[in-house]
Amino acid sequence: MWSEISVEDAYGFLLIFTRIGAVFMFIPTFGSGSVPARFRLVMALIISLLIFIMLRGKLPPMPVEVIELAVVLVLEATKGIMIAMVPRFILSALHVAGTIIGFQGGLAAAQQFDPNQGQQGALLAAFFTFLGVVVIFTSDLHLLLIHAMVNSYVLFPASEVMVIGDFTEVIVSTLAGAFKLGLQLASPFIVYAMVYNISLGVVARLMPQLPVFFVGMPLNLFIGLFLLSVLISAIMMWFGQYFESEVASIFI
Repeated sequence: MWSEISVEDAYGFLLIFTRIGAVFMFIPTFGSGSVPARFRLVMALIISLLIFIMLRGKLPPMPVEVIELAVVLVLEATKGIMIAMVPRFILSALHVAGTIIGFQGGLAAAQQFDPNQGQQGALLAAFFTFLGVVVIFTSDLHLLLIHAMVNSYVLFPASEVMVIGDFTEVIVSTLAGAFKLGLQLASPFIVYAMVYNISLGVVARLMPQLPVFFVGMPLNLFIGLFLLSVLISAIMMWFGQYFESEVASIFI
C-alpha cells in the first residue's frame, strides 16, 4: 500500500495539509482552545485527504530545491492563517458587543477566560462568544467554513503568491465591519444606558439625600438583564445572518 504512494502524492498532501492545518489552528469553533488538539489534527487530516483526492493531478509539481519547498510551505501556511482570520474577526463582533453590554449593565467587573479570544474578558463577552459558536454549529454554518476551505483553492491556487494588498484590504474591511456590527448589536443597551444615567443624574440633583449608588446599581442590573433576555435571540439571529453573508461573499 505504502509503496503505491509516489513522492508527488506525498508532496501534494503535505501542501494541502499545511494550509488546512493552519486554518484549523486559528479558525473559530474548530480552532478554539477548548477543542482538543487531537480532534483538530484528525479533522485537518480528514479534510486535507478529501481535498487532495479532489485536486489530485491539478496540484503544481514539487520544487527541486529545498529552499523553494520551504517557501511554498510557508506561503500555504500564511494563506491558511489569513483565511482563518476572516471568520475569527467576525466572531469578535460578539466579544465587542458583550463587553459594551457588560459595561453599560454594570457587569464588566465579572471576568471569565474566553478561549476564543485567548484572554480574560467580561463575563457577557465570553457568554456571547460561546453562544455565537453554538449558533454557528446549530445553523450548520460550520459547513460553510469547510466549504470556504475547499473553495480557497479556487481563489488562491496552491503554491501561487497571493495578492497581499487585496487580501489585506479584505481583512481590514472585515475587522471594521465586525467592530461596527458589535456596536450595532449593543446599540439598544447604549441608548438605554444614556437615558438611564441622565435620568439618574437628574434625580440625584433633585434629591441630594437619595443614595444614588445603592438605589441605581440594582435597578441598572435588573433592567439590563431584562433587556438582554428580550433581545438576545434577535442579537444572535442578526449575528448568524451577518456571519453567513460575509463568509459567503468572500470565499464562496
